[in-house]
Amino acid sequence: MKEETIFFFKEDTQYQLRQRAEIRTWLNTIAKKEKYSILELNYIFCSDEYLLQMNRDFLDHDYYTDIITFDNSEVKGKIEGDIFISIDRVKDNAQLQHSTVKDELHRVLAHGLLHLTGYKDKTTKEKEMMRAKEDASLSLRKF
Repeated sequence: MKEETIFFFKEDTQYQLRQRAEIRTWLNTIAKKEKYSILELNYIFCSDEYLLQMNRDFLDHDYYTDIITFDNSEVKGKIEGDIFISIDRVKDNAQLQHSTVKDELHRVLAHGLLHLTGYKDKTTKEKEMMRAKEDASLSLRKF
């Protein structure tokens, strides 16, 4: 059996992720499509306040966000990283986007992974590409 390389944690939230095995398989599929492999990827689900403090401490940003991705990779094509996701933001964004919490969470899971494969989202063009990649990633789900 393959050793797990994708881990899920929580900080300052009671959120329980469902379908972990299916999500791991799906995330590995996304990475492979981008010609990457995952050495170690940690997803940490947290509250708005927890992620706001991280945003202040590490990025010097004083606003809420749904995700912060830290790239710890040392070798090109081999993903190592920590992705912090605010469950509060995901729930709010799902309502704003007229989406389900599950779909919005999956979009954000893919978004963080795509950052680790080199995609950015600062410019309008980058945001459009990121959204297209997120949509393509969501279409790969088999669950």
